[in-house]
Amino acid sequence: MRKFIYLLLFPVLAFSQTQLDSIDYFLKNKQFDKAELQLIKYLKKSPNDLKGVELLGDTYGHQKKWDDAINNYKKLVDINPNNANYQFKYGGVLGMKALAVNKIQALGIIGDVKEAFTKAAELDPKHINTRWALVELYMQLPGFVGGSKSKALHYANELQYLSKVDGYLAKGYIYEYDKEPELAEKYYKMAITEGGSLFCYDKLTTFYEKQKQPEKAIETIEVAKEKHKRNALHYQIGKVAAEYNIELNKGEQYLQTYIKNYSTADDVPIAWANYRLAQIYKLKGNKNQALKYIDLALKESPETKSFKKEKNTIQFM
Repeated sequence: MRKFIYLLLFPVLAFSQTQLDSIDYFLKNKQFDKAELQLIKYLKKSPNDLKGVELLGDTYGHQKKWDDAINNYKKLVDINPNNANYQFKYGGVLGMKALAVNKIQALGIIGDVKEAFTKAAELDPKHINTRWALVELYMQLPGFVGGSKSKALHYANELQYLSKVDGYLAKGYIYEYDKEPELAEKYYKMAITEGGSLFCYDKLTTFYEKQKQPEKAIETIEVAKEKHKRNALHYQIGKVAAEYNIELNKGEQYLQTYIKNYSTADDVPIAWANYRLAQIYKLKGNKNQALKYIDLALKESPETKSFKKEKNTIQFM
């Protein structure tokens, strides 16, 4: 359920009114606290602007202000209960609220979450995100409060009808969660064959890491690298090599390539590549090189606890 927030909030809407350009700017630049203040002012003047109410709910959601987000989406649901996206967003923030409270409080919320998601699915037979949410919800709920693998598979089948890739990924998730790794691997591979996106490769890679199969993880990343030519994949190979103490020479080579080709388009800072190199040299028994690279990592990010801890470990080699 933790990824509901990303599913329900990613489509940021833009206002057409010129007087709301500043709100649009804040939203696009993820300055949600500033957008919130502007939207509150705006809605005092235009309280019936549903787009404004929805966007205010989105800003609250991005800031994890679940109660405020719930109140805003509830207004929308009350005004237009037949809007699938309103129901989806309302169910999503209710779900996030359930994760943030104790189990007894959560039990009182789950029924409303299921009702909102189910309503959204009924209203829009093509609403993919709602079906993903229902797959996760039914798998993660205990049986005594309505969890059901069969219902999760039902919505995975609906997803597969709408999008084969989503259906295969959903089934991979279900079988992985249910500790059936052979079937999970099968469906993740089917998703790669059908779609071949980086996301599909990442799901299979992460699955292999969780299964303690780092060799297969590296093989998968290398295939993805050849297809997608993304520098970030060089880092991923080095990370797996460092974490699992395998193919250290290959990991070292790929991390050096990552640093050489680094640009602002890469998500992982160079400091983390230097940190992984330090780990690899430590595993090779090369204390001087390990200290060199961990110092480079600390120079860029001196307060990172993982870097400090790694340096202490290297110093005692």
